[in-house]
Amino acid sequence: MLLEDADFINQKMGWPLTLIKVAVRDKSLRRCVALPPGLLTDDPGDIVGNPDIEVVAELIGGVEPARTLVLKAIACGQHVVTANKALLALHGREIFEAAAANKVEVMFEAAVAGGIPIIRTLKEGLSPNRIRRMFGILNGTTNYILTRMTHEGLDFDAALKAAQEAGYAEADPSFDIEGIDAAHKLIILTALAYGSLPRLDDIHVEGISRLAPDDFTFARELGYVVKLLAISSRNELDGTLEVRLHPAMLPQGSLLAEINGAMNAIHISGHAVGDILLNGPGAGMMPTASSVLADMVELARADRANCSMRVPALGWRRLADEKPKPMTEVRTAYYLRFTVADRPGVLASIAGIFAERGISIAQVIQKSAAPGSRGVPLVMLTHTALEKDMTAALAEAGTLDALLAPTMLIRVETRL
Repeated sequence: MLLEDADFINQKMGWPLTLIKVAVRDKSLRRCVALPPGLLTDDPGDIVGNPDIEVVAELIGGVEPARTLVLKAIACGQHVVTANKALLALHGREIFEAAAANKVEVMFEAAVAGGIPIIRTLKEGLSPNRIRRMFGILNGTTNYILTRMTHEGLDFDAALKAAQEAGYAEADPSFDIEGIDAAHKLIILTALAYGSLPRLDDIHVEGISRLAPDDFTFARELGYVVKLLAISSRNELDGTLEVRLHPAMLPQGSLLAEINGAMNAIHISGHAVGDILLNGPGAGMMPTASSVLADMVELARADRANCSMRVPALGWRRLADEKPKPMTEVRTAYYLRFTVADRPGVLASIAGIFAERGISIAQVIQKSAAPGSRGVPLVMLTHTALEKDMTAALAEAGTLDALLAPTMLIRVETRL
């Protein structure tokens, strides 16, 4: 884009953005972009600290050597554009404090949701709003897998293989399927929305690898769709912060339930603006390049106008030091799939355990035993309950000899 759209960029800004160097690990690899002679190097020192380079774009991924190179660029007075969500989620305080001390900018639109301009929206467009609640689909790989499981009845392994063949999943997909990638993005969005940068260890993160085809069948029968949902909210009554990421059942027909394939979407509720939804490609070469280049254009304009640091990197003068409420104190509804012995009294036993902890059952589905099966599925949909009460109830229910397998739990989100 910097090379092929140079005239277009010049027309928009009134001056060019000049590409000086591109550092890669291995210069011998074939590339889809033909660069002019002399631009390619395998020495990042040709870029970081180079007095002729004003903006460094870090697109390495991972924590090291990215952290070391970014901090060195900042110390040398270079602005930084990054798409590295793990780096900012884990070392954001250090990086943003270094940038402020050296009076340079760190821009990161491409770090969350690919081509969707969510960072700029939260930092500037919604800056007058007290964000009440924010939830979304932040990982295209998992959304692609869940879409295939929903619409084609694939099991998890088959859907993952399809995602890898389509180029959406890595050979080692663990960061995606276990929710870590989306959790890093959620941490960044939480900082933008609430001025608090939580630690990864302090938020509940749960992936999709345990989901089975039966859960998608029952979800459809109950009127729901399964998504990997990122949730961040501020309680207006007591001020507590809630940050969690896990599979969730969403009502069929709701906006997020209709986000399919590798797309991302973020729903934001502000006290003044109300509810808005941003959706689009969450990854990919060109959507990511669009966001990276948008940051470069903004940096160039601010630098030319001599107004760098116009808005703090995360939109707040300082970040609060707070922990989100523990998952045990979260209240939600639940889908539960038990595998039980086909005999009288099992439902009553489980219902009695739930009643003792104030957990109300909203709906029950009980199927006949399939030929040759070890047990029968018993599905319950509950009204809202505290997570700690549900955990205790399931622990006690797990001691019943009628339960033949671990219970599947999926939280149900209806406040959409």
